[in-house]
Amino acid sequence: MKIKKGDKVIVIAGKDRGKSGKVLRALPREERVVVEGVNVVKRHQRATSQRQSGQIIDKTLPVHVSNVMIVDPKKGVPTRIGIKRVDGKYTRVTKKSNTELS
Repeated sequence: MKIKKGDKVIVIAGKDRGKSGKVLRALPREERVVVEGVNVVKRHQRATSQRQSGQIIDKTLPVHVSNVMIVDPKKGVPTRIGIKRVDGKYTRVTKKSNTELS
């Protein structure tokens, strides 16, 4: 999986198509990522004690990694990622502007 925590991505498919945000968590085993402000649902939370009442909370759920693309830092458009070897270390490179990603 070429998308990591902290990357700026844009959603290319699904109900939140066109939205962008930062990756909060990457789940490589499930091939999913959690993006801030994307795939937000309402969940009912039971009261945990007598003092705290039950409530409805907004929860961000994961999105499949195939439904998001990295945003190119120079051009600001969605781009694919390649891997380049420099001095024995592998780095991620954007295909549109050939910019190295951290």
